[in-house]
Amino acid sequence: QSIGCDDYLGSDKVVDKCGICGGDNTACKVVSGVFKHTLTNLGYHKIVEIPEGATKINITEMSKSNNYLALRSRSGRSIINGNWAIDRPGRYEGGGTMFTYKRPNEISSTAGESFLADGPTNEVLDVYMIHQQPNPGIHYEYIIPGDNVISPQLLTHRRPGEPLNGQLGMPESTNHEDEDLHRETDALTGQSAGTFPVIQPGRFPSHQPENQAPAVQPPRQNREYNWKQIGKTECTATCGKGSQYPVFHCVNRITHEEVSESYCDSSTKPVPEEEACNLFPCPAFWDIGEWSECSKTCGLGMQHRQILCRQMYANRTLTVQQYRCHHLEKPETTSTCQLKICSEWQIRTEWTSCSVPCGVGQRTRDVKCVSNLGDIVDDEECNMKLRPNDIENCDMGPCAKSWFLTEWSDRCSAECGDGVRTRSVVCMTNHVSSLPLEGCGNNRPSETTPCDNGPCAGKVEWFAGGWTQCSTECGSGTQQREIICVRKTEGNFDVLNPYECSYLEKPPSQQSCYLKPCGSKWFHTEWSTCSKSCEGGFRVREVRCLSDDMTASTQCDPQLKPEEKEPCNTQDCIPEIDENCKDKYYNCNVVVQARLCVYTYYKTACCASCTRVANRQSGFLGRR
Repeated sequence: QSIGCDDYLGSDKVVDKCGICGGDNTACKVVSGVFKHTLTNLGYHKIVEIPEGATKINITEMSKSNNYLALRSRSGRSIINGNWAIDRPGRYEGGGTMFTYKRPNEISSTAGESFLADGPTNEVLDVYMIHQQPNPGIHYEYIIPGDNVISPQLLTHRRPGEPLNGQLGMPESTNHEDEDLHRETDALTGQSAGTFPVIQPGRFPSHQPENQAPAVQPPRQNREYNWKQIGKTECTATCGKGSQYPVFHCVNRITHEEVSESYCDSSTKPVPEEEACNLFPCPAFWDIGEWSECSKTCGLGMQHRQILCRQMYANRTLTVQQYRCHHLEKPETTSTCQLKICSEWQIRTEWTSCSVPCGVGQRTRDVKCVSNLGDIVDDEECNMKLRPNDIENCDMGPCAKSWFLTEWSDRCSAECGDGVRTRSVVCMTNHVSSLPLEGCGNNRPSETTPCDNGPCAGKVEWFAGGWTQCSTECGSGTQQREIICVRKTEGNFDVLNPYECSYLEKPPSQQSCYLKPCGSKWFHTEWSTCSKSCEGGFRVREVRCLSDDMTASTQCDPQLKPEEKEPCNTQDCIPEIDENCKDKYYNCNVVVQARLCVYTYYKTACCASCTRVANRQSGFLGRR
């Protein structure tokens, strides 16, 4: 059978969250919350107050940050992380209980700091946050007793005289204030470090002072053996205050020889009492904190750690001035670090050709982020500020928007009768830039023109003459032949109306021909409008050398290049004669000399004279 919290066999009573054996969780109150205030100033900021008597204390940072938790008593004594000194994780006594300070691994963990304690506290404690970056939130929780509640340490079902937590109960008349008389003062800080055991009423010390009469002892007659202190145990600490106990052995009263303990009365053996030893402070030492995270995820970065000068006394480690550690070499607080080699940008291909054959287009190339192992990784692994361009504009020059054509062929497609001469016509945007044909407009110049080399002799039936020579000496052209309806007679052929041969299949009269590649040839546009209508102007056209596939070429014969500019309208300017423009007076020359032609009356009365003068002046200005 199990034993309940009331120490009765078979009892099913358990301690509730309030610490009451057999309680129903109503004798206490759970206080919890989250501190989420936005802080602006660096330094210590109070988070929550832990009242006296609090138990099950849990103060936890909700996520990892560069902030620190701190704990201080209401009297002003720092318990954890006080005076801008960050303590190492561990157990720290304060407020009558033991706090466990946890700070998870700074690199591998995302959890925040925490204070944990079972309580109960014997004074009011204040929890602070050392603010250095935005507050991630601090969760706090503790339990306080309700009104008129018996202390959890006093079990309601304890029988009189039974041990409580392994100790005899203290009579009600005990004055707890006497305990303060036995508190010990820390030699380094002047702060309370602990208490000596309290001598409770009804109990005797293990030995009496020499100036006092001993308590009632058994009769001393025939006591040949007694207990003698022969030494002390080894000190538990080599420095900084340890403890040791006296060692008693049974000896002969006369010879002082050690004998078996059975010769002595065990009830009279003194109880060894703890004695302090090695009270001098331990040498100070450098307390080395953990390295912070590397400042860079790849490449060379920096990491930091905290170095504190600390000294041990009375099983407590205290932070002291750094000059106490001057006899030791101070460890480095910063170090270089490199988690991995950074990935780098690599150009994997050359630039592509421009997206357009003329005008402004774009060209691209392949740029990848490659790890130090040669693997292609996400672009975020590389420095985006150093990424080479993978796209840029390219200018292939202006696009042509004119019709380009060759000279007419020298040969007519028919040796006699009606034929045609041909020429090549090309729109540059159609063949070069792949733009729609409308880029040159809809007025495509003709590729053929009629020609006539005179009448031809007739033949009988459908008579197909021989093919004419090709309309071009090179490249694509056409050939013509005469098809007539004739009737054969003796020694002659009579030409008939084509209607007479309509029931017969008429042979084709034209076919395409191709003698040889032309190579590069000169193409030109139509002449522009003449710059003047008389007295000599000029007109221009664009001339280009194109290969068989209508791309720009430099293989044309410069001697055969057509002219790009020529004079035009070289005839003199002749003013139009208006029959109604006459001089009405014989002395109009006087009007001209007096410069009266600017007036409407004289301009009408002497129209011919004023007009001649105006034309001479305009011609003079034009020649200038």
